[in-house]
Amino acid sequence: MNHIRGATAIAARTPKWVSVIATVSAFGFAGSAHAAGTPAGTSITNTATATFDLPGGSENSVESNTVSLIVDELLDVTVVWADPGDVAASPSATNQVVKYTVTNGGNGDEAFRLTAVDTSGGDDFDPSATSIVLDSNGNGVYDPGIDTVYAAGSNDPMLAPDASRTVFVLSTIPAGATNGQRGRIDLQAAATTGTGSPGQSFPGAGQGGGNAVVGTTGAAGEDDGYYIISASTLSFVKSASVTDPFGGDTRVPGSIITYTLVASVNGSGDLANLRVTDPIPTGTTYRPGSITLDGSGLTDATDGDAGHFTGADVHVALGTVPAGASHTITFQVDIDGE
Repeated sequence: MNHIRGATAIAARTPKWVSVIATVSAFGFAGSAHAAGTPAGTSITNTATATFDLPGGSENSVESNTVSLIVDELLDVTVVWADPGDVAASPSATNQVVKYTVTNGGNGDEAFRLTAVDTSGGDDFDPSATSIVLDSNGNGVYDPGIDTVYAAGSNDPMLAPDASRTVFVLSTIPAGATNGQRGRIDLQAAATTGTGSPGQSFPGAGQGGGNAVVGTTGAAGEDDGYYIISASTLSFVKSASVTDPFGGDTRVPGSIITYTLVASVNGSGDLANLRVTDPIPTGTTYRPGSITLDGSGLTDATDGDAGHFTGADVHVALGTVPAGASHTITFQVDIDGE
């Protein structure tokens, strides 16, 4: 009796456990497949075969026509704020950097138009976006003069399926921002082929000659990043005590003046490269080896420690001092005699 060994007949006789294995083989172990699916422009070709028995006991087969389909390009993109937290900034600061990751979630090579939005609301102040910069060397760190300044329509980043690009947004912080306030800056990315409602199609616009179809993201992504004002102030107080040759505190020639300088950082941010310079007053002579920092002696020479004496001034380098920290410096001079 003639019979057809087609896909439907085989499926009807296939045990359920075989179907499970087939499913795992198709999807669970497709290590080389893109998360976005079969690449756009791929030709999916299929031909069926019907086989039947001849009266004399032999077999014969007939092939169907071949059906070929071109996989359409799916347009999807995500934008993710990539900083570990709010980016510390100070009032009036320029070129303050917020970092994002733009990822092509589609299945074809696609260029994306980038836009920075600095007036989205939901914050305490509006930073002023001054430029968008593409990470040229892929190190994830903003490198002035190396990374490429973005110009819409000129160097829209082209991303392969599943590929990502680090993008920086640089802003100026308003002078009126105060300590602890947050400012929001958004980055938007949109497929240059087109955006719209999921499922919307752009005929013939896909990679490889197929259509371009808008994915679940609408072919547009956006995420918001934040600056936080981390302002600090320096309290800097100097005092003097006198010891005279008689064991008292009169200010006569031969008396020793001990100067004490206290530098305290207040607020929520660090003060970078804090340095203290104090000239030796006229009518006095510096006492060699008298410089101390937080109770520890410093040498007069320019060497590995934080202080030195130039012959006219006392210098102490405190480096970066965090908010809430305080440092005390002392040194001595003699009131000159005749």
